Amino acid sequence: MSSATATLSRKQRKGPIQKATRIRNPLSERIAPYAYVAPFFLIFIVFGLFPLVFTFYVSLFDWNPIGKQTFVGLRNFELLFADGRFWNALLNTFGIFLISTIPQLLLALFLAHLLNHARLRWANFFRMALLVPYITSVAATAIVFAQIFDKNFGLINWVLGLFGLPSVNFLATNYGSWILISAMVMWRWFGYNTLLYLAGLQSMPREMFEAASVDGASSWQQFRHLTIPSLRPIIVFSVIMSTIGGLQIFTEPLLVSPESGLTCGAGRQCQTLSLFLYEQGFGLFKFGYGSAIGVVLFVIVVLVSLLNFFLSTRTRKAR
Repeated sequence: MSSATATLSRKQRKGPIQKATRIRNPLSERIAPYAYVAPFFLIFIVFGLFPLVFTFYVSLFDWNPIGKQTFVGLRNFELLFADGRFWNALLNTFGIFLISTIPQLLLALFLAHLLNHARLRWANFFRMALLVPYITSVAATAIVFAQIFDKNFGLINWVLGLFGLPSVNFLATNYGSWILISAMVMWRWFGYNTLLYLAGLQSMPREMFEAASVDGASSWQQFRHLTIPSLRPIIVFSVIMSTIGGLQIFTEPLLVSPESGLTCGAGRQCQTLSLFLYEQGFGLFKFGYGSAIGVVLFVIVVLVSLLNFFLSTRTRKAR
């Protein structure tokens, strides 16, 4: 008998080979998905939800961090809504937000459309150059723009002087300081939003635009009926993120007038809600009053963001 036949006979005597089977554990299969996402929710609870709830809790007290905490209920909110400084900060916040956000997003959308269709040499260089303002230090940006808008030696007033116009002290008035701070915000963020829109445009098939050109559609018609509807999710995202950032603006108004501190001028010309919150909470150590400002600011941001989302959704359904 050959060796192969002998081996086969031994296997037949031992019986069929048993395959290893995987033992299922229904409990672990149900728990595993929650374990994978648990780190995110733990971090969110510790650094997101807890500070929010604790801020609302502190807003109900006359809170002294090293002394006694006295429960006052909604008294801090009553004082806040009767405080003229709060309404001034709210007006400044919305003024800077509207002047900076609307032109910035429109400019970013136009530049993205231009870069997507124009045949430029070194196109990648121009696209990367758009990120330079975003990666530039905010402090350096404030120094440059403070010099450009300076009353005595600024570039803007020099140009006005060429036409025989008087110089303007931008930081002396609300509207002037709004323009100065909005210019900083626009310069810093328009490149980021441009690349965001450009990425969305480049994911769209070029054949769609070519077919529209063959059908006789002009550039404006392509922009209105193809570009904007296709970019609607990205536009909604950028509007909501710009709303959140614009209503919480802090660094730019603080740096354009460092000598005036947290008041941003003797008349609080450019003090935003975030600066007012920091002044009351960490400047005057009124933690209960500062927390009330934070709660109101949170509600305002949520309401404006929901309004933007609602309007964009209604516009999409109308089309």
